[in-house]
Amino acid sequence: MRDHVRTHATDRPGVYRMIAEDGEVVYVGKSKRIRTRLLSYFRAAFPEEKGARIVREAAAIEWEYEPSEFAALLAEMRAIKRFRPRLNVAMKRDARHFAFIKLTRGAAPKLLAVRGPSGDEGAIYYGPFQGARQLQESLRELSDVLGLRDCRLTQRVIYADQPELFDGPARTPGCIRLEIGRCLGPCAGACTAAAYADRVRMARAFLDGVSDDPLDTLRREMETSAERLEFERAASFRDKLGRLETLRQQFDRLRFAVESLSFVYRVAGVDGDDRVYLIRRGRVRGELAGPRTPAERRALAALKAQVFASTEPAGARVPTHEIDELMLMSRWFRAHPEELKRTRRA
Repeated sequence: MRDHVRTHATDRPGVYRMIAEDGEVVYVGKSKRIRTRLLSYFRAAFPEEKGARIVREAAAIEWEYEPSEFAALLAEMRAIKRFRPRLNVAMKRDARHFAFIKLTRGAAPKLLAVRGPSGDEGAIYYGPFQGARQLQESLRELSDVLGLRDCRLTQRVIYADQPELFDGPARTPGCIRLEIGRCLGPCAGACTAAAYADRVRMARAFLDGVSDDPLDTLRREMETSAERLEFERAASFRDKLGRLETLRQQFDRLRFAVESLSFVYRVAGVDGDDRVYLIRRGRVRGELAGPRTPAERRALAALKAQVFASTEPAGARVPTHEIDELMLMSRWFRAHPEELKRTRRA
């Protein structure tokens, strides 16, 4: 493999794949200088080093050149999502910094703070957010205000208007959150399916930034407690309100950041192979070679009109399959702020 790289690889941007003897893609990587990067795998000083471990698993190396580092980064992300190599860690998010809100599926959805999308394709995600622990605390307050459950996902759901098909044991009295009025109790027949669905809609409206009902509820509770001279209770509601207001502020910053990642981005490529990327809300919606003729410029104008003319909901909701690309764009322009000079608003 080393001789093959020495003979055929050149130092230009690209993506490479380490392939096992049975054809499994065990690792995908990218580099601004493919030849130099691949040869570095054969210089590992210790067998436990990452490069040495990857080479031991591989029987062949394949690579494709890309016109730029940015193009290689995109190609690497797409290859990792396609092949899911078991030795890759590139798609694992930094748990210390980023987290997402997940609204689960099922008869009684719940809110979770997660590190990234799981295999649950029907779930709804919001983010990314900084501070996973703070996000968890805010979601706990939001769930308490709206009465959403926080029990395990496998917990049986029995609504008050749900008929029993078979005689069985009496319905359980529910957990402490139901007893103190912090959960509607969909596991104990304490609410109807419609009532719980209405609270889920309120949660989504808050997370989408179109409703402040949870904040208003806490504010009323705080003011009522203060009027009754229940100052400790009022202080508790004040703290809860502060946590939810912090979450709302994060949403506002997120919406601004996502909307700011909407522009036309021209990237200079090797040997004049320039590319133009149409980026909207942090995701690449179109890509063309840098136009050189009137016909190519007309094609670019038509694609721009198609990409940027359509309306999209302005919120923090992110389709599951686009989370990784949004994170990639955020990291790229944060690490290369000078690249923003190459962009222009559509």
